[in-house]
Amino acid sequence: MITVISATNRPNSNSLKIAKNYVQLMEKQGVEAKLLSLEALPADFISTELYNKPSENFQQLLNEFIIPAQKFVFIVPEYNGSFPGVLKVFLDAVHPDTNRGKKAALVGVASGRAGNLRGLDHLTGVLHYLGIHVHPNKQPISSVLAMLDAEGKIKDENIIKVLEKQIGEFIKW
Repeated sequence: MITVISATNRPNSNSLKIAKNYVQLMEKQGVEAKLLSLEALPADFISTELYNKPSENFQQLLNEFIIPAQKFVFIVPEYNGSFPGVLKVFLDAVHPDTNRGKKAALVGVASGRAGNLRGLDHLTGVLHYLGIHVHPNKQPISSVLAMLDAEGKIKDENIIKVLEKQIGEFIKW
């Protein structure tokens, strides 16, 4: 199973819109994928999961989206030149042995022109430290607002093609 993670807890984010499109593109290629938005994190997970006070809600997320997954796709918005702090806290709250040896693909999302390449590099370092193998084809999506239509669908055919290519490579990897 592959879990696609929208790596922000911001409501109605462009990252979530891209993640939904990504899941649809995976399904077109015959791949089952589940979507986890970090909006679903319990509001108090910072004070519970990080300090050995596990909550039932957080464990349910792990049981459904993280533990059974063999691969992850992180859809990562640019926050202050890197990736969102909520993603780092989420990664910190999951025991490192849970994901050691698993694989990840990365997609950066930014309203600017670099597609969060710096954030993807930062995240790659963290994932490598955790023993997660990162696929080398990282996809930056720049000017995300121009890439989405009013319903949140990707309207740029070139972006669709590069994401389909990444998905094909990631499936085989």
